[in-house]
Amino acid sequence: MRVLIIGFGNMGQTYASSFTSSGFVSSIDILVLSRSEVEKKKRFSIDKTNFYTLPSKPIFDVDIIILAVKPQDFSDLANTINPFVSKEHIVLSVMAGISMQSIQDKLGVNKVVRSMPNIPTQIGQGMTVFCASTDIDRKDLFIVQNLINTTGKSIYVDKEEMINAATAVSGSGPAYVYYFMNAMVQSAIELGFSPSEAEFLVGQTFTGAVQLQNRSKESHQQWIDKVSSRGGTTEAAIKVFNEFNIANSIEIGINAANKRAIDLGK
Repeated sequence: MRVLIIGFGNMGQTYASSFTSSGFVSSIDILVLSRSEVEKKKRFSIDKTNFYTLPSKPIFDVDIIILAVKPQDFSDLANTINPFVSKEHIVLSVMAGISMQSIQDKLGVNKVVRSMPNIPTQIGQGMTVFCASTDIDRKDLFIVQNLINTTGKSIYVDKEEMINAATAVSGSGPAYVYYFMNAMVQSAIELGFSPSEAEFLVGQTFTGAVQLQNRSKESHQQWIDKVSSRGGTTEAAIKVFNEFNIANSIEIGINAANKRAIDLGK
């Protein structure tokens, strides 16, 4: 299997690294098309002769094309590569907001997979939600999912509009976690911990809490109840969170992110 990655930013680099390190795709079978010479390519095991700055027919002699460019660059890119793309290609897009229909129309292809990864894909702990056009058969979908899973875990959805929802929940989600962590770090500093102590304290708390929940069958609410002793410190904090309706604020924020994702796709 040969793969062409178009765009060598964070996601392009992540896929190149994950594919080769997992052994799922040989380094000699990964080609990269980028607008400019990329010094970062030296960090990867991909053969340097497999890096290109201009499209040509030979480099499109691949099975899968991954579109890892910025959404605003897609129209110009489509005009450039359209002569080299065929209906036999499977196109995997990680572009936010660009619909499968738009990709099919501008590239003249049928087999399109649209995905929404998040930033932990960089360390193989990502969450990717993806959907596929009706022309993708089970074998093709299985191959694409295996590629995606080299960067973490994935969920397939039937409805394309769920990609916008995934953008709001898992795509933007790491920032919500960092937001809450940062607030905890600042509170720890105000309580007397040094910045490095506060970072370590909060980081390990999050890591431990997530791992504990993942290894159990308890729900999040059940864990909250277990930690919250009646009349104790945790209950005091949760009471304040509830008084300020923080859970509702989070829901409103995620809905705002979903609306923005929909608007960007128009």
